[in-house]
Amino acid sequence: MVYYGRVIIVGCLAGNLVSAFVPITVVGTESAGSSRLRGRSGALSMIFDYPAPGVRKDYPRPPLEDTSQNQREAAAFSQTFLDMPRPSRPLKVAVIGAGLAGLSCAKYLSDAGHNPVVLEARDVLGGKVAAWQDKDGDWIETGLHIFFGAYPNVNQMFTELGIRDRLQWKSHSMIFAMPGQQTADGFQRFSRFDFPDLLPAPLNGLVAILLNNEMLTFPEKIQFGIGLIPAILFGQKYVEECDSLTVTEWMKKQGVPDRVNDEVFIAMAKALNFIDPDNLSMTVVLTALNRFLQETHGSKMAFLDGPPPTRLCQPMADHMIARGGELRMNQRISSILLNNDKTVRGLKMQDGSMVEADAYVSTMPVDVLKLMLPEEWRSIPYFEKLSGLTGVPVINIHLWFDRKLTTVDHLLFSRSPLLSVYADMSLTCKGYRDDDKSMLELVFAPAKDWIGRSDEDIIDATMGELYRLFPNELARDGSGAKLLKYAVVKTPLSVYEATAGREMYRPVQTTPILNFYLAGCFTKQKYLASMEGATFSGKLAARALADAAIAGTIPLKEKESSAVAA
Repeated sequence: MVYYGRVIIVGCLAGNLVSAFVPITVVGTESAGSSRLRGRSGALSMIFDYPAPGVRKDYPRPPLEDTSQNQREAAAFSQTFLDMPRPSRPLKVAVIGAGLAGLSCAKYLSDAGHNPVVLEARDVLGGKVAAWQDKDGDWIETGLHIFFGAYPNVNQMFTELGIRDRLQWKSHSMIFAMPGQQTADGFQRFSRFDFPDLLPAPLNGLVAILLNNEMLTFPEKIQFGIGLIPAILFGQKYVEECDSLTVTEWMKKQGVPDRVNDEVFIAMAKALNFIDPDNLSMTVVLTALNRFLQETHGSKMAFLDGPPPTRLCQPMADHMIARGGELRMNQRISSILLNNDKTVRGLKMQDGSMVEADAYVSTMPVDVLKLMLPEEWRSIPYFEKLSGLTGVPVINIHLWFDRKLTTVDHLLFSRSPLLSVYADMSLTCKGYRDDDKSMLELVFAPAKDWIGRSDEDIIDATMGELYRLFPNELARDGSGAKLLKYAVVKTPLSVYEATAGREMYRPVQTTPILNFYLAGCFTKQKYLASMEGATFSGKLAARALADAAIAGTIPLKEKESSAVAA
């Protein structure tokens, strides 16, 4: 990878960087040390800029187009749909699923002049980013969704829809909780990796790592760097070959100390794919390091200013509807009907109707897709490979408290055995703002052993972890902040489980069936199981379909009603 090549070039600068920055202690606590730093003027205040605990602060959108080649390529890719010759006979395309992959595919098909018909089984948009309101009007989300600077196609989508201002960018930091440790004031202690704004990548990431001496010692950082030498020397080929190893196996093979795994990569693995390093493919970690750290603003994070279905998915749907597309909710598929040549004849719906189109794009989760495959397709090698992919269980939790808890306006890595990441959404998100009470959203992971347990058991276990994370504000005897209500959202089969060896099973978007395409984060694209991966996969499927339309390889239906009685 290019990034690792650049690291070795700047490695000789490490000594000068350390001597220049070591006098600044920006680790461990959010109280005295950080307040002293914020109180300084001049160069230091320009290097590090982040709010105090409990203070709400958003930042301007980073100049992604100026600093990221991937962002420029995403914009150019989008433009190709608008530049395509307008079809004399637009395709009618049935897109199964109104998650990010389906809506992205439909959006770009409409940009190319075609007519998508999006079929969503539920009454809410979003798929894996769906959300709904409870009886009190509070929003409940399927997951805690974070947008990165290294998500070029997602960021481009916000630009094209004219809704850039809906992303609330936070300080360029990665913040880890130190469970059981307290500040002098008795509050939760955090350890920060702060990326200085004045430096480009990879220098900003190098400084962030060098300045944090609490989670990893300098010798441990050096040993980890040495472990990365094969990736530096052999690039992407090596990264892909590492798919055969788990993170833990790779660490041991490269002689990286166990503490590096314990302190950093357990939290990173759970955040990347909801599983632990003993199971996660090392390719996922190396890919994330490449995507997030080779770009100056790649690891910078943003929260959406409200629920994804209304703030992102609806604008995507509106865009394609305005260009001739159609959205149908509560449309569940019963079966995929075939012609004699195994191409798709139509979709039989559970209400007895049939949807017919020129082409079909499935964005169903891989586990649902495997169940829906026609018997005639199952022996085709392309579809046989899907048996190697399975969704990972995920539990998302919302907790409403009767008062404000002391947190940071950012995503927080819990470093807890049961929790992955969390955030006080009443602080980070405009749409959920509450100046008097906290609403914590947390990801419970790994969830495999808990997905079948009761909500009460899950909440009891979660609160047990929170007593360590909020030692001065939550108490087992009930004397601290009180839990007003909770919501537990279980997704038994979410994004594909990226265990070692999964890459060989991920299909490309073009199937062997002439009028049938796939999209979804499980399909082959370089952003893995993420919102960017889903969005990009839909874009890739739309491009493949639009190219096939120009080439005339899709058999066209006779013009007729798209829904007829079964």
